[in-house]
Amino acid sequence: MFSTVLVANRGEIAVRVIRTLRELGVRSVAVFSDADADARHVREADTAVRIGPAAAAESYLSVPKLIDAARRTGAQAVHPGYGFLAENAAFAAACAEAGLTFIGPPAQAISLMGDKIRAKETVKAAGVPVVPGSSGSGLSDAELTDAATAIGMPVLLKPSAGGGGKGMRLVRDEALLAEEIAAARREARSSFGDDTLLVERWIDRPRHIEIQVLADAHGNVVHLGERECSLQRRHQKVVEEAPSVLLTPEIRAAMGEAAVNAARSCGYVGAGTVEFIVPGGDPSSYYFMEMNTRLQVEHPVTERITGLDLVEQQLLVAAGEKLSFGQEDVRLSGHSVEARICAEDPARGFLPSGGRVLALSEPSSDLVRTDSGLTAGVDTGSTYDPMLSKVIAWGPDRAAALRSLRAALADTVILGVQTNTGFLRRLLAHPQVVSGDMDTGLVERDLPSLLPEGVPAEVYATAALLAAGRPAARPGGPPGGWVDPFGTADGWRLGGTPAWTVRHFRVPGQDPVEVRTRTRGASYELRQGEDTATARLVEAGPDRVTVELDGVTHRFAYAASPEGVWIGRDGDTWHVQRHDPVQASLTGSRHGGADTLAAPMPGTVTVVKVAVGDKVAAGQSLLVVEAMKMEHVISAPHAGTVAELDVSPGTTVAMDQVLAVVTPEGEEE
Repeated sequence: MFSTVLVANRGEIAVRVIRTLRELGVRSVAVFSDADADARHVREADTAVRIGPAAAAESYLSVPKLIDAARRTGAQAVHPGYGFLAENAAFAAACAEAGLTFIGPPAQAISLMGDKIRAKETVKAAGVPVVPGSSGSGLSDAELTDAATAIGMPVLLKPSAGGGGKGMRLVRDEALLAEEIAAARREARSSFGDDTLLVERWIDRPRHIEIQVLADAHGNVVHLGERECSLQRRHQKVVEEAPSVLLTPEIRAAMGEAAVNAARSCGYVGAGTVEFIVPGGDPSSYYFMEMNTRLQVEHPVTERITGLDLVEQQLLVAAGEKLSFGQEDVRLSGHSVEARICAEDPARGFLPSGGRVLALSEPSSDLVRTDSGLTAGVDTGSTYDPMLSKVIAWGPDRAAALRSLRAALADTVILGVQTNTGFLRRLLAHPQVVSGDMDTGLVERDLPSLLPEGVPAEVYATAALLAAGRPAARPGGPPGGWVDPFGTADGWRLGGTPAWTVRHFRVPGQDPVEVRTRTRGASYELRQGEDTATARLVEAGPDRVTVELDGVTHRFAYAASPEGVWIGRDGDTWHVQRHDPVQASLTGSRHGGADTLAAPMPGTVTVVKVAVGDKVAAGQSLLVVEAMKMEHVISAPHAGTVAELDVSPGTTVAMDQVLAVVTPEGEEE
């Protein structure tokens, strides 16, 4: 076994690899950019090396800097995690040239399986069924268009390099092919440095099932069962489970054998995943999609049902050892489900969010495991992938695992950053998810039912009570001491009914709300709109608060922010901000209504297609904003003229920052 291993990654996967290294008594080396100087993986490693500025191209994607960090710290091996350079053949080759062991497959296998076009041809020759699609590499836009037309709509555009759903585009309208091809190329080039695309037939209501394989350098290859990853948004997984309810033992064995054959066909060594697309109505008709030549984000569910530590197995294989078990020794026990917690807002189309983590509480028990890269005080930013952590639950059966995971997500507290935690809880309770009758389009079809219905009244009430504090005790009143009434800003006045204290709040994406409070002994009378209630601040600790509203108790986590307060319950969070209606009416937006185009997320402007004075059509693409490896196109809200353009390529923007103004047609001066 190695004595020192450098982890060439960040976030939760770096923390997870470091954990196994510690258990094996292996010294760990972390690397970090300026954005991650105080990150959790840096704190938990035995030593850490700064490798550059925040931009990934100058830090986590810099092969020379990573090799130099390994050399300076005496590392003998490099674990790439997933993402960044994990599936980069040049990095694997550079490690070998530097005398370092790359904890992953040989560079040749990465190169072969990293090219989806060559990969399909290779596994097809090995007898593995593949999805119908284009053939040949380096296709031009015209050739891609011809292939898509020949296959027939709808089709899926996919980058040949990389994975994780980045750059994938589902095209149902042939007229949109040119624009979608251009967008897919941009995103692929940004994510993987390679804009080669292929096109495949789109299979309606598909299920995404993958097989975990493990191979050593002595010719032994086994599979560890399947994972179902059909719950996705934007072609990216959000919930994964093992095993799948769709497969019979016979189909599982057949798919496992196909996955082993795919691994053998490319001389694979290490842990890898063979991904299949499966028609929900006919699970025996499965098609190879791609092979991920690395550890998968969802590997913990396989670990929970097999009892294996896959990172440990990777290390053992990389150190030259034979697998200590055969296919007949693999046993699947119980059921495991994983949910990915991401910095994103489901109500805004899963656009990336960002911010500083003000409060954090993550569940852990015999049945629940949390893999996380978070610490309180860390700034999530918008530079890297939006995934913050993963919550993994195990149960003796699927129903128990789902219940356990829903409860764990309810206990998860992340305040200061908008996340998808509450959405995940509702998704796991969806009738089709509970029954197992799901497919990759479920989230998009049923998204409205998975979102909260506005802001509960008790959230605003809690914000008002936290701002007001506990009613002061007065002579003859409840015990607890006397406070000078003239020094208490609670609306009390001599010889009369207490005055109303008026507060205005705003939750982003919602209309402002007015809340009035006035003291009634040890309680408050509280009014929101036409509704009046008796409210009492029962208990307020440093991060938990209990309020009583008309006799009903509500418990929340909370954390103060510069703008107001974050309030959380059962995975949902609300940033309740102070709102000044007078100031808002005086300043307002520089240009009202639909004329103003604002940034939907914090990020960087990558493309500007227009200039001031240009005439534009309704729906025309004007700008592209990128954040956390995701592109968002800003389109003209109506026909008109570009009156203002406040950004250029490379401009960093905040959420809701004004980008451009389009004056409607006929209103130009």
